[in-house]
Amino acid sequence: MRETFIATTTALLDEDPRTALVLADISADRFTEVQRRHPDRVLNVGIREQLMAGVGGGLALTGMRPYLHSYAPFLIDRAYEQIKLDFAHQDVGAVLVSIGASYDAAAEGYTHQSPGDVALLDTLDGWTVHVPGHRDEVAEVLRAAARHDDRVYVRLSTQENSHPHLGGGLRVLREGGPLVVAVGPMLDPVLEATLDLDVTVAYTGTPRPLDTAALRSAMRGDEIVVVEPYAKGTSAHLVGEALSGLPHRSLHLGVGRAEVRRYGSRHDHARAHGLDPAGLRRSIEAFLA
Repeated sequence: MRETFIATTTALLDEDPRTALVLADISADRFTEVQRRHPDRVLNVGIREQLMAGVGGGLALTGMRPYLHSYAPFLIDRAYEQIKLDFAHQDVGAVLVSIGASYDAAAEGYTHQSPGDVALLDTLDGWTVHVPGHRDEVAEVLRAAARHDDRVYVRLSTQENSHPHLGGGLRVLREGGPLVVAVGPMLDPVLEATLDLDVTVAYTGTPRPLDTAALRSAMRGDEIVVVEPYAKGTSAHLVGEALSGLPHRSLHLGVGRAEVRRYGSRHDHARAHGLDPAGLRRSIEAFLA
């Protein structure tokens, strides 16, 4: 996904004079050549993520379309106040593109983990959030974001599904009983976990705004499970609003609040949070029982 982001953003910089890229050292070496071609639109502010957001907000005020990039905890957690003020309060847009997800860089410690990034953006108005499940979904959302001025967050990960699902929205991939919604790269673990269960499986790579009409249409009975690759329950309030007036019970699975202090790998963290196929199977079976 990161390589697709680099290639697509490089192409956008060459094709569209309105596109700008603001970096804070992360991935800067991958944009050296395009920076030589467009030194006024490829800016590396150094390890100053709050400044990166401020510069991006300033570019947006001039009519540019800024893309900002770093690890999720640096891009969202660390620069949250500037995102709130320099984009939301000024009512301008940008495309924030993160890597690292919740614990891709688990071996680097908690400084490089951000299970709460989407929940933070949920406190602000007007953000579209893309969580691609496959590298082939990345270029589509990046190019679409270049054609408007809205506020967009693209959350990239090293975990990905075996097949892409293009087009956005929420779509049913398997028909059955109670609904299980998989967000982004959680689709493959969900499919494996529910292989022989009588459930309906739906997928979305764009959890914000939530496709409420499709969600209501996909309900089979009154039970729903939502599996997200970030903080557990992040979408609970939106699912509740979407199903308002429909009797239902829900289970929300994601990264737990307890910090995993043994670094390990992202696979170790997935197991610790019950987000591997075996853990998902246990939780879903217990809920449906």
